[in-house]
Amino acid sequence: MSPLPRAVTLGVVGCHACGAVYRAPVINADNADEGCTMRCRRCGTSIHRRKPESIARTWAFLIAAAILYLPANLLPIMLTSTLLEQRSDTILSGVAALWRDGAWDIAIIVFVASVVVPILKIGVIALLLWSVQSGARWRRSERTRLYRIVEFVGHWSMLDVFVVALLVGLVHFRSFADVQPGPGAVAFAAVVVLTMLASMSFDPRLIWDVPAKNLPPAPKS
Repeated sequence: MSPLPRAVTLGVVGCHACGAVYRAPVINADNADEGCTMRCRRCGTSIHRRKPESIARTWAFLIAAAILYLPANLLPIMLTSTLLEQRSDTILSGVAALWRDGAWDIAIIVFVASVVVPILKIGVIALLLWSVQSGARWRRSERTRLYRIVEFVGHWSMLDVFVVALLVGLVHFRSFADVQPGPGAVAFAAVVVLTMLASMSFDPRLIWDVPAKNLPPAPKS
């Protein structure tokens, strides 16, 4: 059975905003990964065959997120001061405190949302980038679904921030207490934003692209 036709082989490009389809510029080995220098006549959005510099942008956001992941989990995320004591808590120490207090269900939610999910997102996007750059052809459908999962999880990334606020609410304060965000909170928020930007910058259509030297000639208009 012959493979389904692709837009790149048919010489057309679609607007990602409104779905309008136009004839694309000629494809060759030199410009196969470049964007089209044209705008949609319907909505005015810039049209690109592929997101410009998708791989470089995604790697930049991903590396920054990976660098900030360690301080986000090792530095204090909140500083608590009372009349009797001062205390600083990281995400992991907050999870341990919740577990000791018997709130094991909340502890699991906090651990998964704030520790496991970010590192899985970083690992999955790195895998997708490596597979695209190496020209891998294995399990393209599965890799595309994997990206969709990461993209869906990205819509819920604010859950990570929510569980940090939940940690503050679950601390048993005395009569007078002062709670200040620690440096870990800034790093943690940066990780959430950077992983979302990395997911948005990655172009999943690259998974289905063949190496530029094997691209078929563009159809004659």
